[in-house]
Amino acid sequence: MPISLIQPERTLFSYPRYWAECYGTAPFFPMSRAEMDELGWDSCDVIVVTGDAYVDHPSFGMAIIGRMLEAQGFRVGIIAQPDWSNKEDFMRLGKPNLFYGVTAGNMDSMINRYTADRKLRHDDAYTPGNVGGKRPDRATLVYTQRCKEAYSDVPVLLGGIEASLRRIAHYDYWSDTVRRSVLVDSKADMLIYGNGERPLVEVAHRLAAGESISDIHDVRNTAVMRKTALTGWSGVDSTRLDKPGRIEPIMNPYGEDLPCSEGELPAPDAPQPVTVRAPKPKPWEKTYVLLPSFEKVKGDKVLYAHTSRILHHETNPGCARALMQKHGDRYVWINPPAIPLSTEEMDDVFGLPFQRVPHPSYGKAKIPAYDMIRFSINIMRGCYGGCAFCSITEHEGRIIQSRSEASIVREIEEIRDNVPGFTGVISDLGGPTANMYMLRCQSPKAEQSCRRASCVYPEICTHMDTNHEPTINLYRRTRSLKGIKKILIASGVRYDLAVEDPRYIKELAEHHVGGYLKIAPEHTETGPLSKMMKPGMGSYYRFKELFDSYSKQAGKEQYLIPYFISAHPGTRTEDMINLALWLKKNRFRLDQVQNFYPSPLASATTMYYSGKNPLGKVDYKSEDVVVPKGDRQRRLHKALLRYHDPVNWPVIREALTAMGMRRLIGIRPDCLVPPDGFDPQCAASRSGKAKPAATRFTPAKTQNPAAAKAKPAGQRVNRGKRPV
Repeated sequence: MPISLIQPERTLFSYPRYWAECYGTAPFFPMSRAEMDELGWDSCDVIVVTGDAYVDHPSFGMAIIGRMLEAQGFRVGIIAQPDWSNKEDFMRLGKPNLFYGVTAGNMDSMINRYTADRKLRHDDAYTPGNVGGKRPDRATLVYTQRCKEAYSDVPVLLGGIEASLRRIAHYDYWSDTVRRSVLVDSKADMLIYGNGERPLVEVAHRLAAGESISDIHDVRNTAVMRKTALTGWSGVDSTRLDKPGRIEPIMNPYGEDLPCSEGELPAPDAPQPVTVRAPKPKPWEKTYVLLPSFEKVKGDKVLYAHTSRILHHETNPGCARALMQKHGDRYVWINPPAIPLSTEEMDDVFGLPFQRVPHPSYGKAKIPAYDMIRFSINIMRGCYGGCAFCSITEHEGRIIQSRSEASIVREIEEIRDNVPGFTGVISDLGGPTANMYMLRCQSPKAEQSCRRASCVYPEICTHMDTNHEPTINLYRRTRSLKGIKKILIASGVRYDLAVEDPRYIKELAEHHVGGYLKIAPEHTETGPLSKMMKPGMGSYYRFKELFDSYSKQAGKEQYLIPYFISAHPGTRTEDMINLALWLKKNRFRLDQVQNFYPSPLASATTMYYSGKNPLGKVDYKSEDVVVPKGDRQRRLHKALLRYHDPVNWPVIREALTAMGMRRLIGIRPDCLVPPDGFDPQCAASRSGKAKPAATRFTPAKTQNPAAAKAKPAGQRVNRGKRPV
């Protein structure tokens, strides 16, 4: 069983239920007054405003939050994808008794609306009909403003990934500037970051008990605006780059802890009281870190990187300190992360009465995001990989929270028996990663006090459990269920962990791959990989060797689909050329490729903006990171990933010529692109070979690690020393 970190004051379902529990469970949360009338409701206690279509499925945030609050006895209404041009649509369910909950949806609204090249998307997978434009830019800000216009006296609580990743001053890629905390700009009353069940339930019950939102400032996983630090907390000043200093609390002149006056001293012969000393507090308890202010980080990129480094060190709920950042004349106060949910609590959350289908008002309209996940199962939360370009750690945390086998089996049976269109195939058993289920730190002391950004980089921590037996047992039990034809694994496999337990790879290859398995090396070169916090290609080759061997033993022809990122901080053009040469040698032809997307709060985004590396000590003399910027360079890096596309040949030829690498232009096997004037169709006709079909990739029949080391002369590029 997973090791318990520290215990919360009370469990998720231990609160006395609110009086409105007498209304029972709603088939779907109402989205109109007519639906409220059918349920017999005169009002909603909580109204959730979301940028996604309402799908009553545990993969959608509004459904989990709604069912969680319903289980506490509250009446919940949903306003999904409202017309934000005025306040009217935000009043359709009337005035909420407790608060509005505002979320941009399962995705950041800016990432949802724009590509990595800042071009407008014309589709939206979370909208019926895949129609774009149903949510505004910076939806959290817009929705909050309309809620305040509708009912100015109703508290507004922010949640979801957009708010979570903007809880402090942050670099905003779309405006190319540092923006204030979304809590400041939105003028909301509270922000709940990360997975919000525990803090949301506590806040809801405290509001229902009559507390004012302005008095609720001490809940874990929340951020609020303050004029001063919380009473009784001491601070560490980290507003500058020199050694942090402690902020001494001002002594309370009326405090009970002051020494008695001389006349109040006990008589010498009086019995002396026995003093029982409380346990010595941990150094992080009741301690906050004063960060550089918004104004400072906006004007100084090194201070911005310094601030990012501190935030990423304060993510372990066992030892994280509160954070405090000045914005103007007030402070954003960020409480430490909440205690992760236990397996029992996870089971209870996922066992809530979800309908697992979209709201009936959408009729037969397709919602692509739902179609993708309707037969999938979320078995865990969190990720301890700490990849620099990913925001899972900042949102869900590093502690793995897993469901029990029994809970997962019950959900599969529910899908089998009740979800329309089920054919016997579960599309995924996963989460942020496929193979971190039930994996936790084996040392309670280390787990509670560790501040590492990753448990697997630069190498797997000796305290980390790598035994995949719980996952293997889960796979075996679920695929043996009656009516289940196939259990597929679609979540990305962390292959550096998998090679530590080859039994898992064997199980995967024999039973759970539908011909292709996606994994994410992200790059082949040491420089970019070191900034991504990703393992070297040695782990990839080892995994591929085992995967191919077990696939062959099972009599199956199966291939790995590798994912790569172009233009990531730390990537030189030479690195991208080497990656392109590796792809060509191994006969990979990537169809869809991803240019690095600087999402808020990620460490790689800090590198992109500041040019400094927050993974190490930050000062004005610390390492400068090479950052591919500008449309021209970013387009070139992306083009190199698609070296095989004739559309990209001119820009690649131009770059190779300018870099003195014309030797890579030609029709020899060790060349990257053909010369100008080359006609691929004529060449194919003369050679009697058909033009290759357009596929996501062309898998290599053999991808021998030993052969990969033997590079043809002139193939590898290394201009100057590459970082190790």
